[in-house]
Amino acid sequence: MLLIRLLSLASSALAYQKLSDDWLKNVTSGGDDFDVHNGALLAPLLITRVPGTPGQTKVQQHFVNYFSTQLPSWTVEWQNSTDKTPKTGDRDIPFQNLIIRREPPWTRTRPGQANYLTFAAHYDSKLEPKGFIGATDSAAPCAMLMHLARSIDRRLTERYDKLNSNGEPGGTMSSDMGVQILLLDGEEAFDRWTATDSVYGSRSLSQEWENTFNPAMSSYKTPLDQISIFVLLDLLGSANPSIPSYFRTTHWAYKNMATIESRMRGLGLLESDSEGPFLPDGEIDAKELGTTYIGDDHEPFMHKGVPILHMIPAPFPMVWHTMDDDGDHLHMPTVRDWSKIVTAFAMEWLDLMELEPSSGQGRRI
Repeated sequence: MLLIRLLSLASSALAYQKLSDDWLKNVTSGGDDFDVHNGALLAPLLITRVPGTPGQTKVQQHFVNYFSTQLPSWTVEWQNSTDKTPKTGDRDIPFQNLIIRREPPWTRTRPGQANYLTFAAHYDSKLEPKGFIGATDSAAPCAMLMHLARSIDRRLTERYDKLNSNGEPGGTMSSDMGVQILLLDGEEAFDRWTATDSVYGSRSLSQEWENTFNPAMSSYKTPLDQISIFVLLDLLGSANPSIPSYFRTTHWAYKNMATIESRMRGLGLLESDSEGPFLPDGEIDAKELGTTYIGDDHEPFMHKGVPILHMIPAPFPMVWHTMDDDGDHLHMPTVRDWSKIVTAFAMEWLDLMELEPSSGQGRRI
């Protein structure tokens, strides 16, 4: 199954069509929506979000309200589980993952036909230190994904309508592409990071999807097989991040995102005056990659054969797991730049160049 998945990725890489300069110039950053005090996307997330607490419930409602009112074409599902933790003894703690999807309309009645460009970020915050916010960890990445969804929504509708009108109702990997956003619960350890005290939500979801089988004759056997690539965002929002390429099998995808960053910088589209590129390994060959590895929500999926693109800085931001990881310590130009880069990556992956905006019209995507 892993070989089949990698062959499919290789095929996708060959068909990959880069966005034009006009496209890149029209990708928005989210602007005031990322204001840490009043921003519609980010500000409601900058509270403590420990699993099973009222703060987390408020954040969950923020996600649900956003998609139900602003992006009604996206579906929102819950995947729930409970587990015991080293800090809570025999008391079960609830963990609630949100699965948010936008897929071709012809796949909605055909389970197992769509393949999903999958973005993920965890939305819970640490139990200790008390009052910990976790702005980079991972409120800002969650807000980035909300912005990404809004940015590509209209264009996806146009793409699906165009495929329909051209008599292409699916059946190929390219025509059946959708987007899946996983807002994962329980990433943080309650005591200290171990195999059993961490990534509670992603362990539960990956296990459930491994044991869920699509109907016979489906394009993909399980929901895990429907993940074309799993892009995990974590610890983003501090200045001068440096993210290495962690996996040789997805280095081509890393290079595509690095090229987007480089092109945007060359066009003067990024705000941050970074000491170096966010993605410094974009010019090296996969065989030259190091062996840096960081545990995170991707692990349960990776161990089941899902291809991973892990977007986490090494070294970690100075604010990591401290009370300084709050809204006031975010570097907002970097937050907005990441929002642009990740959104453009999604647009390229989803082959939206066929809907290229006309040069000089100033259209906003």
